[in-house]
Amino acid sequence: MEVDEKSIYQFPRGLPGFEDETSFALIPWEETPFSYLQSLKEKELSFLVVSPFEFRQDYSFELSDEDKEELLIEEDVAVFSIVTIHSEITKSTMNLLAPVVVNPVKRIGKQVVLQQSSYLTRHLIWTEELTPTKGGA
Repeated sequence: MEVDEKSIYQFPRGLPGFEDETSFALIPWEETPFSYLQSLKEKELSFLVVSPFEFRQDYSFELSDEDKEELLIEEDVAVFSIVTIHSEITKSTMNLLAPVVVNPVKRIGKQVVLQQSSYLTRHLIWTEELTPTKGGA
């Protein structure tokens, strides 16, 4: 698979459970708010991700100084949540407890596990007012 150099991110520590996977491409899913975080080493490994702010404008957390330093963050930062698609689409969830934080300038990423947080690993994406229409809109 060929990917644009600008879409490649290095995850020096990998992702939890996939520590050996250190290079990923962030590939937008056209005409949706979702993207794929695709391993460059294992073509079968990819994660569906979305900006949590698409569905939770009130989402917020403080990034530790250690995480900022590790990601070489000066100003720009992007945040994604890993999505779990459920067979009943309205029960699909996103992980707000362990966001994927990336530095879009240096193209470095890390999944950060938030400490002392009330966020869940399986937060429903669609609430009643956000439920996608059935049969395609």
